[in-house]
Amino acid sequence: MKSSWLSLLLVAFLSGGLWAQSELETRLFELPDLIFKPIEAPDGYEAAYELHIKQPLDHKDPSKGFFWQRAYLSHRAFDRPVVMAIEGYGRPRNRMYELSSLLQANQLDIEHRYFGASMPDSVDYTYLTFEQASADLHHIRELFGSLYAGKWVSTGISKGGTNTLIYRYFYPEDVDASVAYVAPVNHSVEDPRIYEFLRTVGDEDCRRALYEYQLRVLRSREEALPRLDWFARGAKLEFTYHTLEEAFEYAVLEYPFSFWQWGHKCEDIPGPEASLDAHLQHLMDVVGLAFYADGDVEGLASAYYMFAHEMGYYGYETEPFEGYLQALPLQPHPNAAFTPGKMKVEFDPTLSRNLSRWLAEHGNRILYIYGELDTWSACAVPPSDKVDARWFILEGQDHRGARIRNMSAEQKSELMQALESWLGLQIPAAVED
Repeated sequence: MKSSWLSLLLVAFLSGGLWAQSELETRLFELPDLIFKPIEAPDGYEAAYELHIKQPLDHKDPSKGFFWQRAYLSHRAFDRPVVMAIEGYGRPRNRMYELSSLLQANQLDIEHRYFGASMPDSVDYTYLTFEQASADLHHIRELFGSLYAGKWVSTGISKGGTNTLIYRYFYPEDVDASVAYVAPVNHSVEDPRIYEFLRTVGDEDCRRALYEYQLRVLRSREEALPRLDWFARGAKLEFTYHTLEEAFEYAVLEYPFSFWQWGHKCEDIPGPEASLDAHLQHLMDVVGLAFYADGDVEGLASAYYMFAHEMGYYGYETEPFEGYLQALPLQPHPNAAFTPGKMKVEFDPTLSRNLSRWLAEHGNRILYIYGELDTWSACAVPPSDKVDARWFILEGQDHRGARIRNMSAEQKSELMQALESWLGLQIPAAVED
């Protein structure tokens, strides 16, 4: 990979010549452990680059080998702040965060180790820990700190939001503030707070409609499975990690979690008079069958390992479906973390406990943004009066909608005042509605 990138740089050098280099490119060339190529700059930015950064597999013992971590730099100006966008998964293309626009900041969008192009030559999950991933971010922070001496803000969404909090735990002084969107901090691999949330979210009529829909679909398995098999063949989905019947039952059990997470409407739940095709189409719209096929399971293998090992996750209560499940067991509860190769992974609660304690007592200059209806809000970081931080629960919003742009005017004002105070900056742009 490195030689191909060097070839690209040689072509750029020969076609443009040294005289064509910008100041940014000159300074990037001077950084160690970095390969870069230009990409299309987002609106309002002077330049953008895809980066590959050399990282040790084990930051405590660099002799264990290295890999190249992908990131994207969007450059406005050397005297502007930097938003460090922390991804929880792969990042095949540059994406801009609303915080970067709000602060008119440079942005570093950083793919997580063991995802996408940031994979080592051979996968050893020993080195896939949150401590190692945080050390990756620390190395990038040190590397680019020589270019950008101003304020730094870290941010992330969902698993990236959790990574943002964990990064602050390991390196509390690396950034001046953090903004964590919809970031769960789970306490176990089957966090019971998820179950309690699903028992109380929304109104009783909607929750009952969800349950009755699940029962109708499970009762129709004999007619549903041939239709799903036909769909899977057409979509070229393969099922070896799960059988098709297991995938069907997982999807039905997952249904209320995804329903609330992604903001579906109660009035869209098919009633008993609707056809089986309408019921199955709704299941595909809310959950999807591909999520349990080999491609998605393999693509998310690194995440599932992290969930099962350190981050925690969720399971499915099966008791309400006794007599309706044939492929999955009632006990122990099926879990949503599909570990690589079905490997046995023991959950270590140490990081979760230490992180929760640190956030409550030392987690200053952090903004937490959650959606009222998002299932992951069940595992939200609870407010603490011991720290200088702010919590925002956005009424009626889900996992996608819990964003600054959807805040009330009062919430936006409070958020901007906190950022201005913490960063010592006047925010130059209004938040778009």
